[in-house]
Amino acid sequence: MRASQYYIATLKEAPQEAELASHRLMLRAGLIRKLSSGLYSWMPLGLKVLRRVESVVREEMNRAGALEMLAPPIQPAELWQETGRWDLYGPMMLRIKDRAEREFCYAPTAEEVLCDIVRKEIRSYRQLPVNFYQVQTKFRDEIRPRFGVMRAREFTMKDAYSFDTSFENLQKSYKAMYDAYTRIFTRLGLQFRAVAADSGEIGGTGSHEFQVLARSGEDAIAYAPDSDYAANVELAEAVAPAGGRAPTAQQMQKVATPGKHTCEAVAAFLGIPIERTIKSLVVMASAEGRPDEMVMLLVRGDHMLNEIKATKVAGLKPFRFATDAEIRERLGAPAGSLGPVGHAIRIVADRTVAAMGDFCCGANDDGYHLTGVNWGRDLPEPETVADIRNVIAGDPSPDGKGTLELVRGIEVGHVFQLRTTYSAKMGVTYIDEKGETKPMEMGCYGIGVTRVVAAAIEQNHDEKGIIWPEPMAPFLVAIVPMGYGRSELVKATADKLYADLLAEGIDTFLDDRDERPGVLLADQELIGIPHRIVVGDRGLKEGVVEYQHRRDAAATKVALADAVAHLRSRLVHGNVAKG
Repeated sequence: MRASQYYIATLKEAPQEAELASHRLMLRAGLIRKLSSGLYSWMPLGLKVLRRVESVVREEMNRAGALEMLAPPIQPAELWQETGRWDLYGPMMLRIKDRAEREFCYAPTAEEVLCDIVRKEIRSYRQLPVNFYQVQTKFRDEIRPRFGVMRAREFTMKDAYSFDTSFENLQKSYKAMYDAYTRIFTRLGLQFRAVAADSGEIGGTGSHEFQVLARSGEDAIAYAPDSDYAANVELAEAVAPAGGRAPTAQQMQKVATPGKHTCEAVAAFLGIPIERTIKSLVVMASAEGRPDEMVMLLVRGDHMLNEIKATKVAGLKPFRFATDAEIRERLGAPAGSLGPVGHAIRIVADRTVAAMGDFCCGANDDGYHLTGVNWGRDLPEPETVADIRNVIAGDPSPDGKGTLELVRGIEVGHVFQLRTTYSAKMGVTYIDEKGETKPMEMGCYGIGVTRVVAAAIEQNHDEKGIIWPEPMAPFLVAIVPMGYGRSELVKATADKLYADLLAEGIDTFLDDRDERPGVLLADQELIGIPHRIVVGDRGLKEGVVEYQHRRDAAATKVALADAVAHLRSRLVHGNVAKG
């Protein structure tokens, strides 16, 4: 493609609202343009990248045996009401009415629609398994859209839905999708980890997230360098301390801690390690048909409560944090001075806390704490002991192989074993070999296609601009002639090189704009095309052109006669991308 026939609209500066590198660079490179909050138009250069990603996704989905289809993005309310998600999804769902006042939504996902299709089309076990997928625009009415296409309201998603006769067969379908996702993100040139994850609002019995590793990632991932273990911190197990509880060595004492209401401040004031403190978090657990129950959750002072884990403790789903007024009325002290000693409310202790001795906690008296507190002597053994904290770096790996490390990640894919979560509610059944009616076992599998583009940039950029992995690049090669409109030799050489590369099937961009060399080179570094050939009069006098990979620190002189062969040898795995 020639620049003179294309649309290049780079910017020197990005809007101040652009916080992430991907957002800034996508705007500056002219990949996207903002239409409204969380809504972006994909410009020709950006759409070319998007289509590259979609192409790899389709190839691997087809290879895995999935069948592409396309459902309407507007879905009737009654389908969502069958599963109860019409109310459950809340304000994230954009709801609309037609002229007959019938309610619809702009699809945030499509489990209900695919269940409706399958229950009408498939009757027998002989028609199973089946896996339908689509690449479609979705809409979720984010409260605070931000980070460009990373958390936009409208986005492109590949969503797939498998239907099987048994859990054993579902596991096979799930494995096929897991493997397909691994191939997709490997082919796209991304550094990623597949991590065990919580199923969240989608539901089901098991799931994995595919996380692109990047410092700007929203998700924390725990992994063991010495094994294959990896999990989102929301799910990663914090194993109980080895060796049990240490022997009691201190007597409980009430000490003044004026104005100290955090574990950090108390530990510093008393001159003790923060690992000797515990923090008391008070929640109100809701149960249908009875008043809210006040519960105290205990975690070590340097640990963070994991709310998702806590909701899995019996009797704690759902819960909310108690208000200051509720805490004072029931416990007689402010939140920063609370502790478990002397209370009759239910106590849930983290595994680490249950193994602690001679610890420090609030004295239930403003400005005072207790030291030397021990279970069984100063207060009853905790009623419930559970894993309710986030793991930290250095924790033992749950698989027993080494210790955990933490990295940041951007979720770009998620696979779920839904089981019969939706099929039972919507009557998605089949007739088995014995003539019996049974619910289908279901899986769903999503890839945020637009998010993949942003995640790739977060992982691949420098101070000059984007550095595209070859499989995602809008073009593989950029030819940058110095003085294309002023030198016949430069023009003729650039035109021939361009024609030769196209003849080789190499998708090439010829920047034939009448711009200063500095502008041309800066734009190419910003856009991030992996391979660049600079053609200039000075080099041509020596019979050479300058080659530079986007990651190279400096250019290399290459004989003009060898330029095409040199480029072919530098392409990853010898692959070429046709336009």
